[in-house]
Amino acid sequence: MNGFADRGLDEGAFGEKNGGFRENIRTFDAFPKTKPTYTRRTSTGGYTTLLLITISLFLSFSEFLRWYRGHESHLFSVEKGVSHQLQINLDIVVPMLCHDLHVNVQDASGDRILAGDLLTKDPTNWGQWVDASGTHRLADERHVKEEEEDTHVGHVLGEVGGRKRKKFKRTPGIGWGSGAGRSCRIFGSLEGNKVQGDFHITARGHGYMEMGDHLDHDAFNFSHIINELSFGPLYPSLLNPLDRTYATTDSHFYKFQYYLSVVPTIYTRSPSPPPPTAHKPHDTPLPPDYSTSNTIITNQYAATSQSHAVNERTIPGIFFKFDIEPILLTVREERMSFLWLIVRVVNVVSGVLVGGGWCYQLAVWGKEVVRGRGRSGGRGEGMLNGRVFHGDGEDEEE
Repeated sequence: MNGFADRGLDEGAFGEKNGGFRENIRTFDAFPKTKPTYTRRTSTGGYTTLLLITISLFLSFSEFLRWYRGHESHLFSVEKGVSHQLQINLDIVVPMLCHDLHVNVQDASGDRILAGDLLTKDPTNWGQWVDASGTHRLADERHVKEEEEDTHVGHVLGEVGGRKRKKFKRTPGIGWGSGAGRSCRIFGSLEGNKVQGDFHITARGHGYMEMGDHLDHDAFNFSHIINELSFGPLYPSLLNPLDRTYATTDSHFYKFQYYLSVVPTIYTRSPSPPPPTAHKPHDTPLPPDYSTSNTIITNQYAATSQSHAVNERTIPGIFFKFDIEPILLTVREERMSFLWLIVRVVNVVSGVLVGGGWCYQLAVWGKEVVRGRGRSGGRGEGMLNGRVFHGDGEDEEE
């Protein structure tokens, strides 16, 4: 037909080739290629590419740091289970003789604990504590910032996670002199019922009806330095609202009152930390000092102070009223999976390259438009409209 066969030619060679599956699948190619002969490289494009690569690397590194540091989530829930005991840790200095001070704890259940028999009383010098570095009044801004650091999981676990329990520091020597040993350091830990209670320090012969001498009013001085006041296991490295604070007064009859709201708290990196209390009466709860390298069970509290001078009919002293909140705060540090990081990096890099490519193309297009207008001299008419433009600026009709 058409003489192809007479000349030894194959008519099928001039039609579409049928190369099988590999040739047919090319119709689905979403990434068509451009021959290098139809592309042109410029220095502007090179600078733009380097800029986009730099931006992509910076954002990718930021995403890696964000993934590596993780993020914290705060979960509030009703504290389940049955809890019984609460440990109270106290370290306070009062400028009065030790045998003139009485320390007691009384809770809502009616139990009274003679804390003075359970805590340690050491004679000391007021000047050894009030001039110590870091001691300040309540609600100091620097103190608040330092306390904020102790609310992050990484810092808490780094300070106390899985380490051996620390004890209170030893009382420094009182030395010699007329004023030596005129102050008293009261410190130690005691167990109480996990209910609302009142912890107070009063003068001998004042407060509870007890046998003993009535202390002279001129000996009253309830100025104090709180080195440690915490609930639960003792972690001296963690800063609480009343730690390293002091309050002074010149009045003999003065009542310092602190109101504390205690919140059970779990700091953890574990996705499912164990509960701090037993869920059933026959279950065995975790020990109060439970801690691992990934989980810390402790208590936080918020403090407010309302102190004022009182008359001689009112008992002066230092009073801590604490209430146990029926909620459990779980502060968890989480890190997403490595696949999540890969997806984030791919999204960032592709977004930068695609967005940068569009901006570059728009810039090139705008540059060409500006240059095109400059070449035309602002005239849009040519030979097609029947007008001839002469160099002297005159037009004539043809």
